[in-house]
Parts: sequence; C-alpha cells; structure tokens
Amino acid sequence: MLLLASAVISVLMHQFDDAISITVAIIIVVTVAFVQEYRSEKSLEELGKLVPPECHCVRDGRLEHLLARELVPGDTVCLSVGERVPADLRLFEAADLAIDESSLTGETTPSNKSTAHQPAVSNGNITSRNNVAFMGTLVRCGKAKGIVIGTGENSEFGEVFKMMQAEEAPKTPLQKSMDLLGKQLSLYSFGIIGVIMLVGWLQGKRILDMFTIGVSLAVAAIPEGLPIVVTVTLALGVMRMVKKRAIIKKLPIVETLGCCNVICSDKTGTLTKNEMTVTHLFTSDGLHAEVTGVGYNGAGEVLLDGEMVHGFCNRSISLLVEAGCVCNDSVIRNHTLMGRPTEGALVALAMKMGLEGLQQEYIRVEDHPFSSEQKWMAVRCVHRTQQDKPAVYFMKGAFEQVIRFCSSYNSRGAALGLSSQQRELYQQQKSYMGTAGLRVLAFASGSEMGSLTFLGLVGMIDPPRVGVKEAVGMLINSGVAIKMITGDSQETAVSIASRLGLYTKGSQSLSGEEVDHMDLLQLSQIVSRIAVFYRASPRHKLKIVKSLQNLGAVVAMTGDGVNDAVALKAADIGVAMGQTGTDVCKEAADMILVDDDFQTIMSAIEEGKGIYNNIKNFVRFQLSTSIAALTLISLATLMNFPNPLNAMQILWINIIMDGPPAQSLGVEPVDKDVIRKPPRNVKDSIITRGLLVKVLVSALIIVCGTLFVFWRELQDNVITPRDTTMTFTCFVFFDMFNALSSRSQTRMVHELGLFSNKMFCWAVLGSIMGQLMVIYFPPLQKVFQTESLSLLDLLFLVGLTSSVCVVSEAIKKMERWRGGSDRSRDRSNMAEDPFHEV
Repeated sequence: MLLLASAVISVLMHQFDDAISITVAIIIVVTVAFVQEYRSEKSLEELGKLVPPECHCVRDGRLEHLLARELVPGDTVCLSVGERVPADLRLFEAADLAIDESSLTGETTPSNKSTAHQPAVSNGNITSRNNVAFMGTLVRCGKAKGIVIGTGENSEFGEVFKMMQAEEAPKTPLQKSMDLLGKQLSLYSFGIIGVIMLVGWLQGKRILDMFTIGVSLAVAAIPEGLPIVVTVTLALGVMRMVKKRAIIKKLPIVETLGCCNVICSDKTGTLTKNEMTVTHLFTSDGLHAEVTGVGYNGAGEVLLDGEMVHGFCNRSISLLVEAGCVCNDSVIRNHTLMGRPTEGALVALAMKMGLEGLQQEYIRVEDHPFSSEQKWMAVRCVHRTQQDKPAVYFMKGAFEQVIRFCSSYNSRGAALGLSSQQRELYQQQKSYMGTAGLRVLAFASGSEMGSLTFLGLVGMIDPPRVGVKEAVGMLINSGVAIKMITGDSQETAVSIASRLGLYTKGSQSLSGEEVDHMDLLQLSQIVSRIAVFYRASPRHKLKIVKSLQNLGAVVAMTGDGVNDAVALKAADIGVAMGQTGTDVCKEAADMILVDDDFQTIMSAIEEGKGIYNNIKNFVRFQLSTSIAALTLISLATLMNFPNPLNAMQILWINIIMDGPPAQSLGVEPVDKDVIRKPPRNVKDSIITRGLLVKVLVSALIIVCGTLFVFWRELQDNVITPRDTTMTFTCFVFFDMFNALSSRSQTRMVHELGLFSNKMFCWAVLGSIMGQLMVIYFPPLQKVFQTESLSLLDLLFLVGLTSSVCVVSEAIKKMERWRGGSDRSRDRSNMAEDPFHEV
C-alpha cells in the first residue's frame, strides 16, 4: 500500500520516473503472489488420488468391479492381498487379515484385523479399532469382507483432510519483518515531510512548495527495489535448494527455515526407513550375534564375537535362521517386499547368511496361520529330498506363546531338557531386548507340536536412516531442538530417539493419551522438556505444534503419512518426504525432500540463514545510500544552497541504488559457518542497533565526502558542469565502495574474496563503465550535463570514496576486538531459550 500511494503521489507531482519504477516493483510483487495463489492447495483432488480406481463390490448377490468413488455406505466390499482399501469398512469376515496402516497411524507393524466387537472404551482410538479397515490403507495378507461405513470426506482420511482445511498457514518471520520495515519507512517518510514543511514554513517559504519537496524526498526514500530483491533472493534460494534435492513450494519459507528453533519429526519413514530389520540374535545355548545392514536385501553380515557367520558354519545360529526363513509367507523380489515387514526382515536375515534358498527346499504340508489371538504361526514341512522322513514343525511368535509348546532347547545341535531356570533366562533376555526397543520373536522346531525344541530369540527394529544421527547432532548443536512424534510404543520410540541422540539423561516422554488430558496451556508449560511423544494421532500432533507456537517457537514439522498433513499445514514449516510421502501430505507441506534425506533439512536451514543475511546486506546498502541522498538534497534545499545534483543525475543514482549492484548483494554465497549460529529471534527487527549504526556511519561519510568535493569545486560560487560532474561521480563511487563493504556484516572483504560473488563483480564493473560513459561520451554528456575529468581527478575521487569501505571494515574489526559480544549474546539467548532444555 505504501508503494502504491507513493506511485500515485509521484504521478501527481509529475515525477514519472519514480512512478514507473515503483509501479514495476508493484507488478513484480503482485505477479509472484498471483502465481503462489494459482498453485494453491488441492488437497481434495490429492485425497481422491489415494482412492484406488477399482474395487470388488458385492451388489445384488453378484461380485462386480466398480470405481471406488461409486461406493456408497452399505455396500459390501471384498479385500485381498495387495489391494488398497477403497473406503472405511466394518469387517464381518476376516481370514488372517493384516493391514498396513503406517500412512495413517505411523505404526510400522501391520495391524491384525478381526470381526470381534470392540468395547466402547477403546473404540475411539484408531489403532485399537481392529474390526475396521480404513480407506487408503494396504492389505498385507489375508482376505476379508466388509460393509462400507464411510467414503471420501466422511472416512478417517477425510477427517484428516477436513482438519487440514480448517488450518491456516501462519505468516512467515520474513513477512513480519518486511511489514515492520514498511511501517518504519512510512513513519520516517511522514516525519521527513513534517520536518521539512515546518522548517520551510518557519523560513517563510510557501507551504505548497515545501510540501512538494517533502513528498518528493519521501518517495525517493522508499526503497522500491527491496520487494524485488527479497523476491529474487528467495527465488534463487529455491533454485539452489532444488539442486540439494529439496522442493520449496512457497518462497518465504526458504528464509523461515533460518528462524526454525524446533523440529517436530515423525519417526516412521522420516527418522527411520519404515523397513523392519533384524539387529540381534540370541540362540537357545546363549550365543549373542549382531546383524548389520538395513533394508529388504542381503547387504550386511551376521557377526559372532566379531567373526562373520555364513551358511551352516554355526549350527545354533543356522537353525534359528532356518526356522525364520521356512516359517514364512513373504518373499523379497528386486529389493521389494511382498508380505509382512516382520517376515521380510527374517527373509533378509537368511539372505545375509546365504540361506534364503531354504524356503524352497521344504514342502509345506500343514499350516497354522498367525492370528492376533494366538500370537504364533507354525508350518509342518518335509524336505524335498527327504520326503520319506517324518515332517518337521517350524514355529515363530511371541515368546510367551512359543515357549509353551517347548519341552527342550537346542545346545550345539543337541536337544536338552528345558528347565525352569532356562525358561527364566530366556524370559530375562526377551525383556532386555524389549527394553532396548526391539520387537522380539521366539522360534522353535520339532516333530510334534507339544514337544518342540526352543531355538532362540530374534530382535528387530525399524532402523534409523543413514546420516540422520549426524544431522540431528549438528542441528541440536546449532540451537535447534528436535522432538520425535510417533504412533509407536514408548519403548520403540525412546530406543530410536536414544540411538539418534534425541533422548538423553533427563529427557522425558509423553503419550498421546496424556496429551489428550491436558489443555493447550498445560501442555505449553511442559512441552519444552519433552523429547519423545509416543502413541500420538494427528490430533495430538496438531496440539503439540500449537503448544510450541504458543511459546513463540518457529516450528518445522516433518512427516510422510496422511496422519501428518494437518500438523504440516499448521506448522510454520511443513516438510514432507518425496518418496514415501502421501499426496495429501505433500500438498499440505511447504517443503518436500525429494530423496527423503533428513540431512537436507540442515542444508535448508543453512540456506535460510544465508538468505536473511543477504537481505540485511541489501537493506544496509539501500538505506545508507538513500539516507545519504536524502540528507544531501535536504541540506541544499533547507539552507538555500545551489542544488549539487541535477534531476538526471539523481535518476542515475536511484538506478544504481535499486539496480544491479544492489540486486547482486542478494546472491552472495552462503557463509559456511552460518549453520553453527543459533536461530534468529523472530521478534527482532531486520534493522538492528548494530545495522543502524553502520547505516548512519556510512551515510555520514558519503554526505560529508560529497559535500567536501562540492565545496572544493565551488570556489567561485558559480555552478559549472565540472562541479556537478565531480560531485555526481563522487557520490556514485561512494555507492560502489559502500556496496563492497555491505557484502557481509561480520566478515572482512579480503576474507570473502573479491571474486567469490561473480554477479557482484559484473554489476559493479558495469556501473563504473556506465558512469565513465556518462562522463566521457558526448551524447550522454549533454543529457547528464557533465564534462570530462582528468585521470588525477578520478584517482582523487577513488582515494576519497574508498574511505567508506575502510571505515566499515574498521567497525567490523572493532566488533571482533570487543570479545565476540555477538557470540556471547547468542549463547545467552540459547541458554534462555526453553527449547534447549532437552
């Protein structure tokens, strides 16, 4: 609005050059805003993409293939392995049904479904509704039939969508800073008009003339190049982030990352791979083996006391792995799992041992499928080459269930009687592995179900992503608190958080149920001390984000599932995973990590801090030059001095102020040390005390130096073209040296390197060449009313105008000598920041 009002006033005052430049700035800013609106939220369309195009529906007693969108409540739908659930279904038939609900609940383990009636107490929790299949989830195994109870927006996914629609994205810190700067400039502009009009009126001048001069100066003071520089700087930051495999959907979000002081991260698929992996083996005869490698592949080793175990070289370990491989309904093809994640981890373990072929060596003659009630699975098999021998049972499942079928235990290939002491030993080992966050399965084999031989325990976990621990450590050291929010159990969540360095001594965890029982104010009082939130739903995540924002935190929320979409939109920065993220999640986010690499967030924060520094550099240059020009013309006007610059010269200076040299400050390379600095306080104005001092000092030097040259040349009290040329050139050269010292607020010019910002070099060179053409090219001499200067004149001006750069560099040096006050202030800010108690 300030720019628009300035443009109108400029037209009324017949200052068409200012009006044109301001109008161009308005058009650029409005165009960018229009493009952002054009790419507005399309969550409803993305929600539709999650629904499978076809499903199997029973109508009029016949099985039909229908489009999922044609389903209505009351329809009967048939489900089988590999299908996505087309709507919320109340199950009335289910056989060995397990559904992957990780995109909705965040839990890695598939949910076992049944037709059993659910008690009213647990019916409100998604994870406990075992007789309902939710839209968009994936059938991992088994078959089922269900009645449609919710479609589209009326499904559980639809509830997430409606919650997301109700959320409004908060204003970014940069937008707030720009708003504040605009208000400050407006105040200063009106102040200038008032002061000049008052002084002129006291001098007896016409009030209308003084108003015209005051408005002209106020319009000139408005940096119309600022919105353009901010937009271009942010756009270039977005382009650089694309090269780092991050897509930024909204320009201001790039800078907002530099203010981020809390990251709320989903565990499954974000900090972890969302792939179950075996990490520990315990054999019945007491051997402990570690397993390396992650993912559904054979990359990794089984290590016993540091030595690799392969094939049948260790009888106890190979028997344990054999049972896990044979008592298994899943297969891995081309690193892709077809079946349950838990069984996939066991197949991958066999691949690491070179025993994956065992699955094909046995013929299954009897099958006892896994069910959530019995918590075990068993198969009766015969070897293909020994079909005349008795069949063998292989069993896996929960330790408490499997041990009931065992009467002996394996010891180096021999079966020994199972004593109560042995049972207690295995129970202790199972508890120990469970406390470490591992999911524990027990294995047994034998000729009869009632007298099996216990083989051992296998511990598995959804492992952290490679490089995440290092990224987390760097972010925490730079002043960013990280909080894990997951739907998993407390043991699993705390274990992963401890591995990543998120959960240390003194850290606390909180359940989603406990979050439910708190209001927003109560949660805000303790949220800074909580490192892990477990058993959390989308509603809990949203409440956690809101409670942090109530404390003034700039919150980034990462996630990949539909369950994260609402919190992603409510957060200051929503970060979605590009590979594993759902479409609704990506649409709600502000930033998408193309390769799902958590480390990219660190690069984005570094970029955000660098961009803000560049905008501050531009503001320093722009304001110091504007204040100098204003002061120079105001002094001449108020004291009845001859005007040292004509209209065309002022226009040329205005072009330099808003043109290439100024714009090039926005593309200064990011300082590599910036990531180590704490996040900036969003309440801080872009014009800090230190910046204002540098602006005023630079402006004072430019005004004094330019007035000195004008006084030196004006010895005969008659203004000649040489006088204005010397004054004009002096001011332009001051601008160039001022831009050079404005490249960084803390680092010296020689530390930055003269040629590290090539665009700046070309911009300054072009401006100097343009100034020389104005001085020496006859047609331009007539336009700008200039005349040629001697080499000694130019050397004199270069020596004088370099003083602004020398003084600025001296100020930077003095700031360092004062003992690093900025660093100590940063440390004190971090100490006062409640988000670093964890």
